Amino acid sequence: GPGETMRAMAERVGPAGRVLGLDADPEIGAMTLTMLHDAGHRQCTFEARDITAAEPIPGAPFDLVYSRLLLFHLTERADVLTRLWDAVAPGGHLLIQEYDLRGINTAPELSWVHDVMRVINGAFGVAGADVTTGARLPELFVQAGVGAPDGTDVAGRIEPLATGRILIETVFRSLLPTALAHGITTEAGAEATLSSIDRDATRFPDRPLLWPLMIGAWKRKE
Repeated sequence: GPGETMRAMAERVGPAGRVLGLDADPEIGAMTLTMLHDAGHRQCTFEARDITAAEPIPGAPFDLVYSRLLLFHLTERADVLTRLWDAVAPGGHLLIQEYDLRGINTAPELSWVHDVMRVINGAFGVAGADVTTGARLPELFVQAGVGAPDGTDVAGRIEPLATGRILIETVFRSLLPTALAHGITTEAGAEATLSSIDRDATRFPDRPLLWPLMIGAWKRKE
């Protein structure tokens, strides 16, 4: 979450540095800031701000501008990336991390994986999100005027289905109202999918589940 990210930055820059967090939700910001200040990280501040609004980021420029799982949810991805790049100081870095959801699977693949991914991809799609944002980062960097990334990194995570099912079911259930409203699935279809996950998590608790791939891209500003 934002708290862990800002704490890591605060520890890196030390008491003489400064860390600014941005989020559209002021409640998240207030909770995060309280937690950080209680831990002694007084160099942290927070602003509730809609990053899609066409206005500069306060306090810029910064030596590091970092965002995680932000562009995925937006339709104005290139515009926001341009705004983030504008906030980077000369000699500083832009670092972006985004999911590519297409990597979710079990090994061997179980029968419900296709249905789960069809619902997740479809519901995110109608909401304007792009499940392939991580893989598109190099293209987005170019579109945003940042230029080709200096580097990219792809990280995965594998865990047993017995625990990994929680992530799958949570995302699936959260997207279900959208999927039902747009005819991507039915109540009966969704129940059958959830029953299949439940059955297989009992039968194959140790089967490896691959999480979405977390893809990073970065660029140094000359």
